[in-house]
Amino acid sequence: VPVFLFVAAPYIRRYVAGGRCKSTARLEGKVVIITGANTGIGKETARDLAQRGKVVIACRDIAKGEAAASEIRAETGNQQVIVKKLDLADTKSIRDFAEKFLAEEKELHILINNAGVMLCPYSKTADGFEMHLGVNHLGHFLLTFLLLERLKQSAPARIVNVSSLAHHGGRIRFHDLHGEKSYNRGLAYCHSKLANVLFTRELARRLQGKFQRQAEFTANALHPGSVYSELVRHSFVMTWLWKIFSFFLKTPCEGAQTSIYCAVAEELDSVTGQYFSDCQPAYVSPRGRNDETAKKLWSVSCELLGIQWD
Repeated sequence: VPVFLFVAAPYIRRYVAGGRCKSTARLEGKVVIITGANTGIGKETARDLAQRGKVVIACRDIAKGEAAASEIRAETGNQQVIVKKLDLADTKSIRDFAEKFLAEEKELHILINNAGVMLCPYSKTADGFEMHLGVNHLGHFLLTFLLLERLKQSAPARIVNVSSLAHHGGRIRFHDLHGEKSYNRGLAYCHSKLANVLFTRELARRLQGKFQRQAEFTANALHPGSVYSELVRHSFVMTWLWKIFSFFLKTPCEGAQTSIYCAVAEELDSVTGQYFSDCQPAYVSPRGRNDETAKKLWSVSCELLGIQWD
């Protein structure tokens, strides 16, 4: 068995690594925002895109963000890698970020909603939203709303939402969105990832027909794969398992490939409202294809955030 594993190891690793983004598209003169790009797949996405154009790292921890940006600048030679404070668990921070960005940048071509929390003990955001729903869905929903006009003005533009295979285990519990009646942190994560898929679907539907060419504005979601990252830090058991089985998990660089693909691949110019994994279309759960749920979630999200988004 040890000999077999030794021989098979490179093939297992190649399989685990999954698809790679092969696009060499340049982003000169273009601006990209990546949320949560101070660590994990967000950082690796920023590292790749910084070789192509200007990248804004939007994260809660400015010190970690600056360390990541400094490393990426040194490696790529691109000085246009900047850090802005964004706490997705606080709508005031989201509005402050958007206001400052819009005052300083006249264009925005790619928005990658990458940041996320996973397996958090029960807690609420500054605005009283359950943490997974608040950060993973509502925070990005509000951020996209605030930046949408700038994206439209800069078209062709793309919105990329990092979801997960975990959306298959999710459901939108409108009767208990904030988990006050019952709470399971694993399921709460699944629910929020389903919300990402539904948001992408409804956003793409609403954007269709608003432009002369659909290629001018697209929104897609993706599953990055099972990645060895800090995302499981709230669970001692998962952290332990991740370490033991790290050989069978993607590295952050491998996990970033589908995000990069959705952001730059030329063949996706007119593809919108889809879900990808390993740089190719992937199966969406029946709940993730329910248009009525998507419309209701949109309406409820607007209500919770106190916005009108028609």
